[in-house]
Amino acid sequence: MHPIQPETYGAPRTVQVPAQRTAAPAEGFAVVDVETTGLGRSDRVISAGVYQLDPDGEVTDHWYTLVNPQRDPGPVWIHGLTSELLSGAPTFPQIADEFADRLNGRVLVAHNALFDWNMISREFARAGLRAPVEQRICTMVLSRDLRLPLPNGKLSSLAAHFGVRQQHAHNALDDARVLAEAFRPSLHLARQGGVPLPVQACVAVTDLGEDEPATPGRASWTGAAYRQAKKRPPCPYPNPGRWEDGKPLVQGMRVAFTGDTATDRELLEDRAAEAGLHIATSVSRLTSLLVTNEPGSWSGKARRAREVGTPVVGEDAFLQLLREVAPHPGA
Repeated sequence: MHPIQPETYGAPRTVQVPAQRTAAPAEGFAVVDVETTGLGRSDRVISAGVYQLDPDGEVTDHWYTLVNPQRDPGPVWIHGLTSELLSGAPTFPQIADEFADRLNGRVLVAHNALFDWNMISREFARAGLRAPVEQRICTMVLSRDLRLPLPNGKLSSLAAHFGVRQQHAHNALDDARVLAEAFRPSLHLARQGGVPLPVQACVAVTDLGEDEPATPGRASWTGAAYRQAKKRPPCPYPNPGRWEDGKPLVQGMRVAFTGDTATDRELLEDRAAEAGLHIATSVSRLTSLLVTNEPGSWSGKARRAREVGTPVVGEDAFLQLLREVAPHPGA
């Protein structure tokens, strides 16, 4: 299961290293997809697919496994994995070594990579291990950097653009295959056009969400949800309106945050304020953008954003947008 989001893309008290731009590693890439019981910190991986690619993006191997989460499998109507089907599958600690071998020394590539990384990192941490991943690439960010004419940030749109056929959406192996086939031409386009790969450093997640209250029918609340808002001076720029896909953020835009983030929330908000953005504590029709890694969650801000059509991006995409905030037209 992945967040369903109209565009683009955690653990409190970790700090995200700004995006790095490097060449492919000698070992190449590991294109990954995981299906999960939900979108919260306490949710579990129930299947994983990995396609190993060489530095040129050619497939060298692939691997797939079911994982017994030892709990309710969540939205079966999305991923199709029932409790009966998963009951005989290995637990994550039983497949951790093999999974690690598939990742070791490679850059992790995923669609909405922060989500996959956080889920994988937490599972390894629960097993007393650390995922052997130092860097990741989000194909949603790469698509934006390449200025691909996509209608939205969904994997299906990226696949259609490159003529890749999806056979079984929300199947970890098929989604990983689709992404591998779409990543190869993206990689070649980036190299031909001199577009740096949006490589992000992976920060190991330590907050496993084990103390979260279990609330049926909704994603888990995060500790950040109860943090008292920091008092900030008023934004000096009037709101220029909503953010539009493919365009930069503009000083004065009202940006709201909800859910778990890998970057410490206060640091994320500080960077936004320093760029001239207004930090909104709620979502309304005037909100320019909602930043969340769980756009399908039941948080008040996410629900309101869906109701009023507020644009939504994930953390990785927002960090990229922060790099080039346009001056306010009246400045």
